[in-house]
Amino acid sequence: MQTLASLDERADRYDAVFCDVWGVVHNGRAPFAPALAALQRFRANGGKVILLTNVPKPRAPIPGQLDRLGVPRDAWDAIVTSGDAIRAELAARAPGPMYKIGPDHDAVLWDGLGLARAELDEAAFVAISGLNRDGEETPEDYADLLARARARDLDLLCANPDIVVRVGDRLYWCAGALARDYEALGGRVIMAGKPHAPIYELAFQELAALLGRDGDRARVLAIGDGIGTDVRGANDQGLDCLFIASGMHGEALWTDGALDLAKARAALAAEGARAAYVMAGLA
Repeated sequence: MQTLASLDERADRYDAVFCDVWGVVHNGRAPFAPALAALQRFRANGGKVILLTNVPKPRAPIPGQLDRLGVPRDAWDAIVTSGDAIRAELAARAPGPMYKIGPDHDAVLWDGLGLARAELDEAAFVAISGLNRDGEETPEDYADLLARARARDLDLLCANPDIVVRVGDRLYWCAGALARDYEALGGRVIMAGKPHAPIYELAFQELAALLGRDGDRARVLAIGDGIGTDVRGANDQGLDCLFIASGMHGEALWTDGALDLAKARAALAAEGARAAYVMAGLA
């Protein structure tokens, strides 16, 4: 794994980047200016940027959200979401009924799928986009519910494989934490976002449309801060990966305000993941 000071050092090796959003492009409250500059320059030199995010919503509302955060549209070409990827699995189970877990602001995920809702004892499966009350609950609050779902042998469809996300300087639990706990109970979990294949299949479809031809995997660079999602997904897809050692990690992988390569290597090794490159933050 090689430390980079700038994406420019390796940009000529790649036709496209699949770039994570939360923790790399912004922190949920403000964008990271050096990351935006890196993506803008990559595009200005002919590269394609596909934002690949585990947000549990279809892509339609995401450009407006990025606009409001101050992420300029010349920093990206296309967006692919975990919400896009999971909707086919959800639609295939219509009319359900489903038992839904997730906040009201994720309502667009379920729109148009023809899925009825029911209480857990009458549901055909469980679907989760996030915890019902963001920032107020923990996975432990759902232990009894998950045990009841497991007793009924229900599938759990998870729209966001992330375990946590950093908003500003605070970590929030995501749907992936409940999926992890359900798997630990022996339950069946279906996920389509990173690191799973469906979201990458959608990304390569978008890339082919942008290039006018199929993308060469050897010339696609995945960028992300999530070891179990971004890095592992890149590894499974045979893509080079640039690991961002901040984002969800804060400064845990730094020493005296600078990237600590030994800590970054140890963090990757602990999860059996590998990256070609590492940066403290995309720049």
